[in-house]
Amino acid sequence: MITFNEKNNILKLDTPSSSYMIGIYNCGLLLNLYYGRRLPDNNVWPLSKRLQSASFSPCAPDVTDKEFSTDVAPMEYPVNGRGDFRLAALSVMNKDGNTVTDLRYVSHTIYKGKPDISPLPHLYTEDPAQCDTLEITTRDPYTGVEAVLIYSAFNDCDVITKHVLIKNNGENSVSLRRALSLCVDLPTMDFDLITLYGRHVKERQLERRPLAHGLQGIHSKRGASSHSHNPFAALAETGATEEHGDVYGFNLVYSGNFEIGVECDHDATTRLVMGIDPTDFAWHLSPGESFRTPEAVMVFSNEGLGGMSRTFHRAYRTHLIRGRYKTEKRPLLINSWEAAYFDFDTDKLISFAARAKELGIEMLVMDDGWFGKRNDDTTSLGDWFVNTEKLDLARLVNSVHEMGLKFGIWYEPEMISPESELFRAHPDWCVHVPGRTPSIARQQYVLDISRADVRENIFGQMCAILKKHKIDYLKWDFNRNISEAGSALLPPERAQEFFHRFIMGTYDLLNRLTTEFPDMLVEGCSGGGGRFDAGALYFTPQIWTSDNTDPIERLMIQFGTSMCYPASAMGAHVSACDRTGYRTKGDVALWGTFGYELDPNKLSPEEKEIVKTQVAEYHKYYDLIRNGDLYRLICPWDDAFRSAWSFVSGDKNECLVTVVEMRKVQDAVFHLKLRGLDPGKYYINEADGETYSGALLMYAGVDLTQKLAGDGKSLKLYFRAK
Repeated sequence: MITFNEKNNILKLDTPSSSYMIGIYNCGLLLNLYYGRRLPDNNVWPLSKRLQSASFSPCAPDVTDKEFSTDVAPMEYPVNGRGDFRLAALSVMNKDGNTVTDLRYVSHTIYKGKPDISPLPHLYTEDPAQCDTLEITTRDPYTGVEAVLIYSAFNDCDVITKHVLIKNNGENSVSLRRALSLCVDLPTMDFDLITLYGRHVKERQLERRPLAHGLQGIHSKRGASSHSHNPFAALAETGATEEHGDVYGFNLVYSGNFEIGVECDHDATTRLVMGIDPTDFAWHLSPGESFRTPEAVMVFSNEGLGGMSRTFHRAYRTHLIRGRYKTEKRPLLINSWEAAYFDFDTDKLISFAARAKELGIEMLVMDDGWFGKRNDDTTSLGDWFVNTEKLDLARLVNSVHEMGLKFGIWYEPEMISPESELFRAHPDWCVHVPGRTPSIARQQYVLDISRADVRENIFGQMCAILKKHKIDYLKWDFNRNISEAGSALLPPERAQEFFHRFIMGTYDLLNRLTTEFPDMLVEGCSGGGGRFDAGALYFTPQIWTSDNTDPIERLMIQFGTSMCYPASAMGAHVSACDRTGYRTKGDVALWGTFGYELDPNKLSPEEKEIVKTQVAEYHKYYDLIRNGDLYRLICPWDDAFRSAWSFVSGDKNECLVTVVEMRKVQDAVFHLKLRGLDPGKYYINEADGETYSGALLMYAGVDLTQKLAGDGKSLKLYFRAK
């Protein structure tokens, strides 16, 4: 719900449990008055009071209140050069060559529903009653630049989204140097900053550190959201836990370069900004042109980090993921990569499918190596035609379908090998800049997907395969960062538009693909989790979480990923790694989409029986895991020995608990306290048939003393209400 209190000049956005208030100051400056637990009040102007630094804090010349200064005020959308010396959200270079900007309130509108901001990915509603939208128009009187601040407050979850539409309504061209999506000013720095860092095969490791005076934050300038940092951050009040304390969560719905910056000033207040990374970014706006920033998602929880995560999960399952597989059950797959790598032919893959069918697996995915002359990673990216020397694709697809299985295929559409027919025909199509030899990584260059002609060629090649053969699933990979970033088609004044144009080109390709083939399941990938973000989830309902399939290593990766992203999005497979037995591998992979990454012909009779049991469990617990509420019971960053998590159904009638002993614990009493149950209900433990109250399971716990047998062992407990 969004309301305007005309008497107090306050715009108020309410979700079920949170409020966000914007004040219109008497000279048209917008102030960020409050964000937190839902309040019935409107008159919160005293909360905007900040302490100045005497004459060192400038005051706008038309402001009559000389105790006011943008240098310390909680600005709703701070700009550069007008007295606010903290992190800016907007910086515009004008015809005079300076970046002084001064945005003032002009008008606002409130309406039901949420705007469609395609081609950018965004949260959406299926019923206008699910949210309300506020648009605030601000203008710089000197340049004519307008910034329309667009907020949507959801009525079914504690989510507020924000993005900005910047218009050049002046008579001269301008250049955007910073164009961020979000700024939140909070009146304390009594927070821990929580972010997700990592690298290839070690993605989304949680880091929690107290805020300090000055600048801190994360960013990516790699051309993708990256393995290194994820476009997510949380501010958790000091002492906040999984289930207690105030937490503010922020996520950018974007797959390219991003910045999350936090600044704490001398008054011990906190400013957080989020949006496109300003490094190597500029956007030329001629008169009449506009630029729209990516959408940012804000979540407030007074139920700790767990409450924040569950809100993100529900919102993304309901308002971000789209298409057939938003709700339809996804097939249980086996992928050929770790089973064969590049060494396969038609008969080998048919044998994989036959064994998979016997085990109850529902789809065979043929990974890298099927196209051009691709027998290793040195050639053929960009040549998306069948390698007929090793593969009869028609026979393979038909054989798999005749077995009753579905069939999937691998692509890396944004890449090109120097050893390829496409590169020989169009060497200028790779990303490059004049005077520099392009760097190579993984024996490949990046294709200039910002170009429409390049996209048309790649999409045409893909369609030639996808329309000829019945392909049920497509894995979309992206296996290197972008260097020498530039496009041959961009003039110098637009050269720094490349990174954003590149990711918009990727979105265009993904949109065309999912529109042309709406029944095909598309899974995102980038060397595992290098582009695991909300922007990608808008087009692909699941993303390969990491190339690391070791179940113990996966715990930290999956726990970190779950801070923001739901289980239904997390690609997770059982592989043939030797770290643990198949039971633990299956229990960990069951958290995500679940599948297999191994040669089924090499499974022992005992292992085959374990796989059949896991397949049955996949079907039994599918709805509970995909749609239930996640509770992180023991986090691997808090306990070096055990991890535990559970899924609880929305009606609190089912609960699935998983515990993994990462390292052997010496004999000790172990009572695991559950969460999220109804204390007044009674639950049957399927393992022993005993009945326990929800109160007992949550407040006293379930006795697991000596129930785990050492390193790498796991167990599952399933409770259902009587």
